[in-house]
Amino acid sequence: MDEYCAFSKDHKCLKWEDYELTRHELEEADALCHSNWIEILQLQKYITILKEILDENGIEYPDN
Repeated sequence: MDEYCAFSKDHKCLKWEDYELTRHELEEADALCHSNWIEILQLQKYITILKEILDENGIEYPDN
């Protein structure tokens, strides 16, 4: 894909601008997803530890 467009007055390709915008949004989404995944893994560790503590003390899990 090329940034140059012979059919436009200012020679800017609209598809190129869409491509750049979409690429930027995907990079941002990827970064956010990665951060969220790290947080989810940490929370799963906490849940596992809390379940072990409840099991050791014979305490039932609370309802949702």
